[in-house]
Amino acid sequence: MKDYLSINQKAWNIRTEAHWNSQFYDVKGWLSGQTSLKEIELALLPKDLSGLRVLHLFCHFGQDTLSLARMGAEVTGVDLSDQAIKRARELAGMADLEARFINTDVLSLKDKLDEAGSFDLVFQSYGTIGWLPELDEWAKTVAHFLKPGGQLIFAEFHPVVWMLDDHDRTKLGYPYFNLMPIHEDNEQSYTDGSDNISYSDVSWNHGLGDVLGVLLKAGLRIDDFQEYDYSPYPCFSDAVAVGDVRWQLKGIEGQIPMVYSVLGRRG
Repeated sequence: MKDYLSINQKAWNIRTEAHWNSQFYDVKGWLSGQTSLKEIELALLPKDLSGLRVLHLFCHFGQDTLSLARMGAEVTGVDLSDQAIKRARELAGMADLEARFINTDVLSLKDKLDEAGSFDLVFQSYGTIGWLPELDEWAKTVAHFLKPGGQLIFAEFHPVVWMLDDHDRTKLGYPYFNLMPIHEDNEQSYTDGSDNISYSDVSWNHGLGDVLGVLLKAGLRIDDFQEYDYSPYPCFSDAVAVGDVRWQLKGIEGQIPMVYSVLGRRG
């Protein structure tokens, strides 16, 4: 779909305001010092980020970006939504943190940011690559901005989750492979306080072979790959708590992978 960028930008502009005011994102709690980073990505990140340059792709309104800044990193966040970038800059000011935010499509970032090979880390987490129609250029973008030896820290929802029917988890509703764009009309987002919004969006499923294959083709080495049977967010309507900050899908608890992580390194 040639107009997917404008469709999704509008969708995320609408969602940003609902998310900003939600308990799900808890801006007030974050401003009081809580981190938005979860155990999966924290286990992959270096313990000391002081002096490291971090490029955060699909940064939304910047909570993770600025959580990295609190850990000492020099951060740059990138997002398609102009409303999200506006809020990210506002959040940085409220928290008195230094950060740079760029409003652009990730696949066009090389045309907007002339800093090839200058980042120690590229960071990306949860619900991101599904907004891309193909992954070759994404992987090339990651490799383009990493220093030699620089790392990709990547956590994402597992493609198996996206295969299941939204209303009946015992059925398959979508293909595992990227066969077609998925155009959906939605009446709410995944957070509280979003019941009165409506928007359309376009997404794609990407299998693990596609993800790992394009990263290897782009010249990254895969140092670690993990799958997890839980989500660190209650972002599904039928999510049930199974531990501290861990959720699974009701009726099939523990039976499917819900998240995976990749630790890559540029050669």
